[in-house]
Amino acid sequence: MASPATTAMAADYGGEEAGMRAYLAEGERKARALANRGPVRYAADGSLDPAILDAYWRDGFYIFEGVLGDAELADLETDFQEILERLPSEKGSPVDAEGRPALGHGLATQSLFWSKPLGDPFGGTKFGKGRHPVKMIEPEPASGAPREVVYLILGSLQFSDACLRTYGHPDLLRIAGAVNGDDFVPYTDAIFIKAPGLGASVAWHQDGVTHWESPDWDQGSHGFNFMAQLYGCTPANGVWVVPGSHKVGRVDIVAKVAEAGTERLPDAVPMVCAPGDVVISNRQLLHGSFANTSAEWRVTINMGFHRRASVLGVQGGGILGDDAVYDEEHIRTRSRTIGYAIDARRQRYPHETPYVYRPIAETGEEIRFDDAARAALVDYNRLDIGV
Repeated sequence: MASPATTAMAADYGGEEAGMRAYLAEGERKARALANRGPVRYAADGSLDPAILDAYWRDGFYIFEGVLGDAELADLETDFQEILERLPSEKGSPVDAEGRPALGHGLATQSLFWSKPLGDPFGGTKFGKGRHPVKMIEPEPASGAPREVVYLILGSLQFSDACLRTYGHPDLLRIAGAVNGDDFVPYTDAIFIKAPGLGASVAWHQDGVTHWESPDWDQGSHGFNFMAQLYGCTPANGVWVVPGSHKVGRVDIVAKVAEAGTERLPDAVPMVCAPGDVVISNRQLLHGSFANTSAEWRVTINMGFHRRASVLGVQGGGILGDDAVYDEEHIRTRSRTIGYAIDARRQRYPHETPYVYRPIAETGEEIRFDDAARAALVDYNRLDIGV
């Protein structure tokens, strides 16, 4: 699948290009040596293959190969191209380059996040309750690069029917049930955009903020993200993780980087994927990504899920600093997106057997994706469930 064209592909690592190339190559070698990738497989009783679960809990991530077929990738690409065209002409503009109302304009909840090209907008800031304490290296972009680019879009299901349908993928929802129980609940949804020569880095961090000191904390307390890859990802533009770090508690990131003497952590490996692969990544993993100085796009469709027990009655810590207490009504309302997604997918792929989401099935309600549902999705991410 061809990726979008770009005019900015060159960047300067300040004389560190050779060292970076060596680090990327060694990281890929170590990543491919891990036994944590393959197609979705089920046991004879219909449950997820235990070997997959074992690998996930061992390493903290697993790469499901070939989950999204050509037709679904084409739909996602069409929607993504439209999203690019609808972005504000510049940060703060209410209109796109054609003078039309820009994507996200008028919404109550922030959806678009901007960065200078090849920058690190999170590192050393208070974003996400300060969980990105160390700033990544910021290479010099090529001349002519824009002042700022969009690198993250939250609430993506309201902007793309194709993303909504992927959210309702029966295999992905079955996996969510296998990991978090069949009463799992949503976290948040996003599109990460790493344009060639422009895409921002994401500083090393762990995602959870609420349960680290809980007596009930374990390796799955903060849920996981699915990361569906539109164009695939490489060591140069993909997410890097420290395998097994989801099991050790809160990592002293400042000390770890200081010990290494570099932000290129020696025990980290990259997620290397083809188009259509979907990674399940534990949110407690120490992870981050480097600025995309490569000539290849990465577009990742993120979809997060939690255990119900991790969020019910908990005062949250959402990505935008939400401090709501997640009661049954909050969870029920936010979980309707799963119902919309299942029906949207049923309409597009009638040959598939839709996933049956137990919390909705038990109510007897039939949730449909129609014009009323589309309206209900506007600003739906104000109810995102972050812990």
